[in-house]
Amino acid sequence: MKTHEEIQALERLRVLEVGYDGGCGEVYFPAQREPLLVIWSFGEGWEHVSVSLKKRCPTWDEMCRIKDMFWNEEETVVQYHPPKSEYVNKHPYCLHLWRKKGEDFERPPKYLVG
Repeated sequence: MKTHEEIQALERLRVLEVGYDGGCGEVYFPAQREPLLVIWSFGEGWEHVSVSLKKRCPTWDEMCRIKDMFWNEEETVVQYHPPKSEYVNKHPYCLHLWRKKGEDFERPPKYLVG
């Protein structure tokens, strides 16, 4: 994940609150009517960003742009689909990005993904 200072310096992010272990802000992309609410944290060995809107889920492109704001191009970040017994849904239009600090996720061969 980018450093605390790099995250604070993001021009596209209007920071509402920043703490030692994360923060939150709003992101407006060109031609977008409503902001994405972004909450990030980097505690307990995990880097995490949640992205939500009031009336719809973020698109793939929006999630990719947020990923690039918080992580470097060559870092792997995932969206988990846990067992149904572990679901937590506090907001119907929120998606999450996760990365374990200091580790890289195993990935399938490139030819299987695209």
